[in-house]
Amino acid sequence: MCHKIRSLLSSKVLQKGLLFLLVCALLGGLISTLPLFDTFNRHWIDSTIRNNGLLGVAYFLLFSAGAMAIGCPRQVMAFLGGYAFGFMQGMTLSVAGAVIGCMLTFFVSRLLLRPLIKRRYAQRIHRINDFLQDQPISKTIVIRLLPVGNNLLTNLLAGVTNVKGRHFLLGSGIGYIPQMAVFALMGKGIVVLSIWKIALSIVLFCFSTALSVRLFKQYKHSKIVASENSAKSSELACD
Repeated sequence: MCHKIRSLLSSKVLQKGLLFLLVCALLGGLISTLPLFDTFNRHWIDSTIRNNGLLGVAYFLLFSAGAMAIGCPRQVMAFLGGYAFGFMQGMTLSVAGAVIGCMLTFFVSRLLLRPLIKRRYAQRIHRINDFLQDQPISKTIVIRLLPVGNNLLTNLLAGVTNVKGRHFLLGSGIGYIPQMAVFALMGKGIVVLSIWKIALSIVLFCFSTALSVRLFKQYKHSKIVASENSAKSSELACD
């Protein structure tokens, strides 16, 4: 058990994710406390998003979907969602924005950019296609649970694979939820200066990262075992 904990703490995946979480916390703290950010903190968010009813919700969805479609980290949008709307609504809206952004990038890649992307990323496309060809929803969830990786590039590459759009989008939507919840909770904790909410978000992030790494290794191992068994079956058939 101790060995597993040490292994997780030394994981580059967790270290990069915690660093990103720390940066969000520091920026949120600056926005909440320094007079320099007072206009942005209260007037801009209150008038444009938080207290602007359905128009504010629509504005945030359009902004977050567009930003994530062109590569803005989804964790940033979840943090801003929690900061502007509170934990539950912020998480829900940021997940919705992420799914819309994912859909836009996925279908632009599939319908318009397929030849260009295939020429440039042939090997990566083959690996993703091989990984997603069976159980695409479950494996997409695993990919989205990982706190590192390029969201934009993943969407572009998936768009030219054989995976069905509805499977990829459903898996993405489910897989986005844990991390978006963590960063929305962090955003909410920053705006009310709640230490326990910030601490809980860090604990949940560590748990989510551990789960994602474990699931990814299991799928990877099962794929290797399946390939070895297939090779052995072919050899026996030849004999």
